[in-house]
Order: sequence, then structure tokens, then C-alpha cells
Amino acid sequence: MIAPAEALPPGSAVMQHLVESVGTACCPAADLADLAEVVRALLAVEARRDTRVRLGGHLFDVVITSSGVQARSVVALMDEIQGGCGPVIEDPDSGWLYWLVPPGSSGRWEPHTHAVCLGAPHTITLPSLNRTVPPGPYWLRPSASDRLVPTAPLREAVAQLRPEPPPHAAFTARLGIFP
Repeated sequence: MIAPAEALPPGSAVMQHLVESVGTACCPAADLADLAEVVRALLAVEARRDTRVRLGGHLFDVVITSSGVQARSVVALMDEIQGGCGPVIEDPDSGWLYWLVPPGSSGRWEPHTHAVCLGAPHTITLPSLNRTVPPGPYWLRPSASDRLVPTAPLREAVAQLRPEPPPHAAFTARLGIFP
């Protein structure tokens, strides 16, 4: 219960008026809920916990390739192009690399024989920042706040070096998201 305005100090009376003017149907803005979700996820990763995040939005999309020898050559080439490759997660259990690319990339990504690009509404589990070796998914190239992997050079490198096997069949069977 809110106290009567006359019993409150002047600043509290103003706050009381604002509370009453909002009424009972008070819902947080959708963008603030999204921001809160992003902040919680980033704090969890920073606190060295694995955390699941939505792709797209303002964070990143993901390009998925195999993690074989050719894919390691793509990482080395991206190291040269970027002066240190942007963030890449390796999942040794699935045999995939997850390249964190700018948000919105999945909407512009043309079909590719050796890579798949996903954005919203899909999610990814980010390993804790201190996980740089297996077991489980780990940061092959650590996440840095100032960079993602640029899609155009990545696409060219993947087309040139052709990481095998292509992820499409395994990805389709495992996640069941493609027709």
C-alpha cells in the first residue's frame, strides 16, 4: 500500500504521483527486457559460466563449418586477414566450428556448400571465457569485445579452403531445422 502524499517528503510526493499516474498496467518495454537478457548472459560468461544466448539482435549471428584440417587453415587465414581472428568456438563432439559474425549476417548469407549461417530465433551456448581447451566446446579464438569475424573474408576463405565435411547433412539431422 502506498502512503498518502501529504505524509511523504516533497521528493517522495513527486514519486508517488508518478507511480499513481502509471496505473496498474505497467509492463517493461520489450527492448529493456532484451537488454536485461543480454546483460545477464554476458555477466554469466564473464563469471566463467557457460550461458545460452539468442543469436541475432545486437550481439552476433553464427557461421558453422566443420572443424577439420581445412577449417584450421581458414582460422589461420582469418588470423592473417584480421590481425588475429575474431571469436571462434570449437565443439569437438560435433566436429564443428562456430564463427561469431556480425548480427544480421544470416539475412544476407547466400547458400554455401561448406558453411551454414544462423541468426534469430536460434540460440547458442557460449563456453565460459576461461575454457580454451576441451573437453566440450571451447574458445579456439577467444571472444574480444572489439571484434567479430567479418563475413565476406570468411565466406571467401571457406570457399577457397572447403572445410570438410560440409555441416549441412549433420546439422539437419541433429537439429532438424532445415527441410
